[in-house]
Amino acid sequence: MATFSSGGVNIAYDDLQPAGGAAGTVLMVHGFATSRAENWKRLGWYSAFERKGWRAIAFDHRGHGESDKPLDPDAYSRPNMLADIINLLDHLGVERVELLGYSMGAHLSMQTALQHPGRVNNLILGGIGGKTLEPPKPREEGAMTMAQAMLAEDPKAITDKTLRGFRLFAEQQGENLAALAACSQGRGGAPLGPDDLFGLRVPTLVVAGSLDQMAGDPQGLADAIPGAKSVTLPNCDHFTAIPHALFKAAVFDFLEGWLD
Repeated sequence: MATFSSGGVNIAYDDLQPAGGAAGTVLMVHGFATSRAENWKRLGWYSAFERKGWRAIAFDHRGHGESDKPLDPDAYSRPNMLADIINLLDHLGVERVELLGYSMGAHLSMQTALQHPGRVNNLILGGIGGKTLEPPKPREEGAMTMAQAMLAEDPKAITDKTLRGFRLFAEQQGENLAALAACSQGRGGAPLGPDDLFGLRVPTLVVAGSLDQMAGDPQGLADAIPGAKSVTLPNCDHFTAIPHALFKAAVFDFLEGWLD
């Protein structure tokens, strides 16, 4: 395991380089409550890029996987989370990458491309869609938050299906629940709107499952990004889309210029 320090937080990463030179370099940014090992390695993304001769870089967000796990929500501010991405590229001496993010990682990747377009050749956003542009719904009085779900003594007390799913998934992965609670509290910030996305000038692909109620229609988000393409994965929800062969095929078709 390799690590580097980003703002005093140790970040774990993998840097897989093919022998004889790389076809390109991709940086993979995982979602909430998972890790590089689960989101990318176990689900076949490392081997997929290896077969294609790509240099593949992936890291664990602060609070996740093998990276440090501060318990102060301020440590997970959007500027800190975005800085980890750019600091990793600087640490490795990588100027530009293909940026692939999923769910929370897709939101962070989109922000990275907006703030640092010179570091991103192509942008791939998985597990998000048209709901990104919808105004946040007011939380019902007494409704449980993600932080409360992560810290609940008994997961059976979590009545919200989505929150319960994330809590059980985090437990299965052996993640630090207190750190995830802090992350969910600290990673706020104003949501992006159509005016923001109109300024996104990086070639973009948006991919989501047809059953992904968290993401919504990927075309709805693609329509707000100039020139963006979208792919809908049939019969996939937020979790089953990640390992799907059609997701990988869409990514490589996009990167190789074959996606219409």
